[in-house]
Amino acid sequence: MTEETNITQAMVLDALRKVMDPELGKDLVTLNMIKDIKIEAANVAFSLVLTTPACPLKKEITEAARNAVLAIPGINEVIVETKSDVPISRRIPDKAPIPNVRNTIAVASGKGGVGKSTVAVNLALALAKSGARVGLLDTDIYGPSIPMMMGIKEPLKTTEGEKLIPVTNHGIKLVSVGFMLDEETPLIWRGPLVMQLVKQFLTGVVWGELDYLVIDLPPGTGDAQLTLVQTIPLTGVIVVTTPQDVALIDARRAIKMFHQVNVPILGIVENMSFFQCPHCGEKTNIFSQGGGEKTSERYQVAFLGKIPIDTQIREGGDTGRPIVVSEPSSPQTGTFIDISEKVAAKISVLDLSENQSETLINE
Repeated sequence: MTEETNITQAMVLDALRKVMDPELGKDLVTLNMIKDIKIEAANVAFSLVLTTPACPLKKEITEAARNAVLAIPGINEVIVETKSDVPISRRIPDKAPIPNVRNTIAVASGKGGVGKSTVAVNLALALAKSGARVGLLDTDIYGPSIPMMMGIKEPLKTTEGEKLIPVTNHGIKLVSVGFMLDEETPLIWRGPLVMQLVKQFLTGVVWGELDYLVIDLPPGTGDAQLTLVQTIPLTGVIVVTTPQDVALIDARRAIKMFHQVNVPILGIVENMSFFQCPHCGEKTNIFSQGGGEKTSERYQVAFLGKIPIDTQIREGGDTGRPIVVSEPSSPQTGTFIDISEKVAAKISVLDLSENQSETLINE
């Protein structure tokens, strides 16, 4: 039986209005992140609904919310249940929508051989590790590596309505042309046929409910890549490069291409950034250093992180057990998780600003 108390929901909400989300720049109440307030005697419980399960500041925001309510005179205990509700990107309905997919993240590179697919795979797994619902779409039609890297090779099945059903491994829903071909069979198709296949992967797949669909794009900035970007409704894009000059030149071209087609750039990832000796710990910058950061400064886009040249990362891709799965406590996995949290936070900021803009237009 609930005892009488002078503590009210209004008092709790007033206290929580003093707690800001650092990424979104507004208080928790204004952001509608406080739900299900329950007051029983001197005890208060409520749900804190974050915009992503991969929120990098989850612990800090939760603790700040708890302390704010505890500061109300007469409160003995505060229980905060943390949940998440990933907002839907307003960019998706501008083009042909992918049903039930809230956000699409493209992983791109100006040239091949920089580890784009390695980043895409481990980013998807890191997002899923946080509790998000994640799909991974391999649109690198001529060089599909996702089946091997994710450790699964089986044919795609279809529904009665002839829609493709993704295969699943490591908690990720997967679609790739690699599931439709023998490993040694090349796909010798002209551009129009490739585009038809990509469109089928986007609109003809039963993805189910996804918070994030990570899309591994082909390398380069040619006509095929530009058409892909214009066809796929993207929340944002991550550009992968290495520190060497030749890769950075192509990365800059990729950044300019995405700017021209009005796709937000979530940031730059510098892969093969350095080699760290496992015995003495000394770092060697095999492919130069600092190029990714300088490029991010030059084009005013975020620098998301550095991934080392590492045997475990390479072995994980070769054996179908990516490092985020095979070595969940390793420093390398920690780097991928840090990158995924930054990406999720940036998407939340984008989604919030787009939603606010739409509200102002409607008003």
